Amino acid sequence: MSFAQKIKNGNRPFTVAGPCSAESEEQVLKICKQIATNESVQLLRAGIWKPRTRPNSFEGLGAIALPWLVRAGKENNLPVTTEVANKKHVELALAAGVDVLWIGARTTVNPFAVQEIADAVKGIDIPVMIKNPVNPDLQLWLGAFERFENVGITDLTAIHRGFSVYNHPRYRNVPSWEIPIALNENRPDLPIICDPSHITGNRGLLLEVSQKAMDLNFDGLMIETHPNPNEAWSDAAQQVTADGLKSILDQLVLRSKEVSREVEIVLEELRSDVKLLDDQLFDLLGARMKLSEDVGRLKRENNITILQQEHWTKVIAERIASRGDYRLTQNFVRQFMDAIHLESIRHQTKVMNPETGSKENGKKS
Repeated sequence: MSFAQKIKNGNRPFTVAGPCSAESEEQVLKICKQIATNESVQLLRAGIWKPRTRPNSFEGLGAIALPWLVRAGKENNLPVTTEVANKKHVELALAAGVDVLWIGARTTVNPFAVQEIADAVKGIDIPVMIKNPVNPDLQLWLGAFERFENVGITDLTAIHRGFSVYNHPRYRNVPSWEIPIALNENRPDLPIICDPSHITGNRGLLLEVSQKAMDLNFDGLMIETHPNPNEAWSDAAQQVTADGLKSILDQLVLRSKEVSREVEIVLEELRSDVKLLDDQLFDLLGARMKLSEDVGRLKRENNITILQQEHWTKVIAERIASRGDYRLTQNFVRQFMDAIHLESIRHQTKVMNPETGSKENGKKS
């Protein structure tokens, strides 16, 4: 059975744990020994090379730390993994005896780097885990898996670690759950592990995001652990102790994928009601766009711009103010109304500028 199959078919959550960075042999051996007593932990991790945003940040100890990680794995009878970002990293990690490689988000975003690593492991039987790219691009993520498959590497696992955004009030990297869901839709064969450490950047939110991942049927978790998190050389705020890791895993509610026949009957009735409402909703949206085309004709006849910002600002404010009446969040109302507005603009453009509008309407994404 391949590594990926063990994750996919084993007990949830398959847990990857260990320090963000290997800081000393003592640190690596100590924390790995502590977390290995937890039966959910099935893969040890440590950052050897750290692709940091700023050059004066701690960028890892490099190859000198590889034997520490490998030794920790052997002493605790667990496989080990580390991040590789180029061909040289691959060669050094494999020579040291690392069992699993992972591709980081800053590497996944670069097809040239992904291809270099794929070529470096061609012909080698090695599992590879691939994090999502830093930007929310499903095609880049899918493309990374395809590059490895093209060189014969099929033991692949996805890691969802969120997506970069400027100054988000809650997350270090926004989860954008719709993207890993779309990945699973395209590649249901791939196991998906969630990395709540990098999504949250805050140990206080790890349980919440881990539970969300389990509720969305993710196969596992990657959680950074450190003997003294507050003194960690990198990403101190998002790391937990071995006891903290145990607490998170113990509190998770693991729900069944299976549905009994009795429950399935009730679900089908509810889903039928939902479908009826969805049908009505799309009928209304179709009627809404016909009115948008009427608005476009009126604007064309009177030489008025499509975007009337003052009116649109008023519409958004009214909808957000009344969101509680519909039991909807402000974020959903904003995204939903923005989507309707963009589609309305497309319909108005089609009427006001028939040549441009028809080309845009027929354009493939």
